[in-house]
Amino acid sequence: MTGDTTLRNPLQQLNDLGQAVWLDSISRSYLQPDGLLPKLIAADEIQGLTSNPSIFEKALGSDHAYDDQLSELHGSEPRDALWALMKRDILDACDRFMPMYVDSGRTKGFVSIEVDPGKAFDTEETVAEGLLLFRDLDRPNLMVKVPGTEPGLGAIPRLLAEGVNVNVTLLFSVARHEAVMNAYLEGLRRRADAGGDLASLASVASFFVSRVDAKVDELLGDDEQPRVATAAIANARAAYESFERVFAGPDWEELAGRGARVQRPLWASTSTKDPRYRDVLYVEELAGPETVNTMPEATLDAFRDHGVVEDRLSGTGGEAKQQLQRLAEQGVDLDQVTKELEVEGVDKFVASFDAAVATVAEHVC
Repeated sequence: MTGDTTLRNPLQQLNDLGQAVWLDSISRSYLQPDGLLPKLIAADEIQGLTSNPSIFEKALGSDHAYDDQLSELHGSEPRDALWALMKRDILDACDRFMPMYVDSGRTKGFVSIEVDPGKAFDTEETVAEGLLLFRDLDRPNLMVKVPGTEPGLGAIPRLLAEGVNVNVTLLFSVARHEAVMNAYLEGLRRRADAGGDLASLASVASFFVSRVDAKVDELLGDDEQPRVATAAIANARAAYESFERVFAGPDWEELAGRGARVQRPLWASTSTKDPRYRDVLYVEELAGPETVNTMPEATLDAFRDHGVVEDRLSGTGGEAKQQLQRLAEQGVDLDQVTKELEVEGVDKFVASFDAAVATVAEHVC
């Protein structure tokens, strides 16, 4: 869908601004020829898709399109059966996006699958599973999601050096985001030194948003209202300023000259959790070039209906840092908040993965 931009809806306008919209959901019925995914792609409203254990847990518990494969897997070990189900969905999604991936010069059409979250604190296991997933699924537009824990930092350059596209997830702090970007650059250097192709390599850094506000708002209490998501938006904007700084200068230019592409910030968890906040607040306030925003269906629908699009990232880093400083003066220890969120995030994904295994077990055992 191209032409007069005044006729393009807000989701399409984000793409025009330089922000890719990715669907933060997957379900077997979405992948059918008349399903949600082909419709969103045809409408030029999304350019990729992300999945995680929580998403698959929900899909397996509600979508009867899995019934036939579950019958075929009867008698299988539940964990193996879950991986078989997830891999089929991800393969189908990759194939749905493949024309976009090719036509865009390998810049759009990525689909993410997460390594077993139970291995988030084991570098060697993360590397081994990431390599296995990428080679087993064998799609150039696949991204392997690696939790941005300390052990995950060690896995990132090793996977990139092997040609694996990496989506680094569960990022909450600017400092960890900077460490992830440095790990990305290290991976590019290793691959370049080995004579590998940098132009085919892609990566995003998934920076979580709404969970920061949920935690900070709880700390401050209602006495500090009115406040409009100051912590989460300022935190993300400070991360974006770091992105602009890291991917500039002679060191980056040398890698870019060899075909490397920036590791785009991806805004995750952008549906609002607090009913006092505008339902498209995080999407509007974090719109900007060379970024990704991944949204569940409800947020997609809301933004299509009444989102307002303009660049609200470029040049906002200074003000964001001042806002974060004021929060610190109010007693908010953002470093501690983000550390807690990382642990909680891993725990939630582990619990969802285990719940999905249990759901599958009800059908195959």
